[in-house]
Amino acid sequence: MPLLLLALIGLVAGLAGGLLGIGGTIVMIPGMNELFGPRQHLHQAAAMIVNFFIVVPAAYQHARARAIHWPVVRGIAAAAVVSVLLGVAASESRLFAGRNQVYLAGLFGVFMFCIGATDLYRMLRRSEQTSPEVAAAVPTWKAALLVGVPTGFISGLLGVGGGIMAVPLQRRLLRIPIRNAIANSATTIIVLSIVGASLKNYAIVADGVAPWSEPVKLAAILIPTAMVASFFGGKLTHTLPVRQVRLAFILLLFVFAFRMVGRALAAL
Repeated sequence: MPLLLLALIGLVAGLAGGLLGIGGTIVMIPGMNELFGPRQHLHQAAAMIVNFFIVVPAAYQHARARAIHWPVVRGIAAAAVVSVLLGVAASESRLFAGRNQVYLAGLFGVFMFCIGATDLYRMLRRSEQTSPEVAAAVPTWKAALLVGVPTGFISGLLGVGGGIMAVPLQRRLLRIPIRNAIANSATTIIVLSIVGASLKNYAIVADGVAPWSEPVKLAAILIPTAMVASFFGGKLTHTLPVRQVRLAFILLLFVFAFRMVGRALAAL
C-alpha cells in the first residue's frame, strides 16, 4: 500500500508540474512526509531527482506548441544555476540555520500569497494586456536579473522547484503571458533540477543523513507515474482555456503560501 500511495503522489506531482511549469517538489515532499514520517532532507533529495523527469515531458509538449522563448530561458537558466549555489550555501550558514529557516520560509509564503492575490485581482478585473510578442521581445539580461537570480536563490535556500518563483516573476515583472511563462519555467527547471539534485544528494550523504540509495529508491517509484502525468499535464497547458490555467496556478500559490506560513507560525 505505501508503494501504491507513493506512485499516486508521483502522479499528482507530475500532473501539477506539467500543467503549471513547476517541478512538483511542493506536492511530493508533504506527501512523503505524511506517508513515511518527517524526514525532510531525505524526501527533498528524492523529490529533486524526480523534478528533472517531471519537467522533461512537459518541456517537450511546450516545445511542440512553440511556447518556449529561448532567449528568456537562457537568461533565467544561466543566472539561476549560479544563484542556486548561493541559496544552498546560505541555507547551510548560521544566518538561516535551524528555526531561522522556518521563519524565512514563512516570509516567502507571505510573498507568494501577495503574488497570488494580485494575480487573482487582475484576472477578475481583466485589466492585464499581454501577448506572445511581449515575451519574445524581453532582453536576456532582464530575464536573468529579475527572474533567474531570485528563482535560483530561493530554490537553493528552501529546496522548492524553481517554477513557483519563475512563473509569477515572469508575469509580474516581464509581463509574459501565462502559457509562455509556464513553458519557460519548465524548460529552465531541466537545468536547475540537475544542479539542485546533485548538490542536495551530495549533502545528505556527506552529512550522514542517508545513503545515496535511499533517495534513489524513492525517486524510482515516483518517476514512472510522474512522467506520464507530466506529459499530459504539459499538453493541457495549451488546450485548457487560459483563465483555467491561470486560476489553477493561483490556487497552487495560495496552498503553498498557507503551508509555509503555517509552519512558521507553528514554530513560534
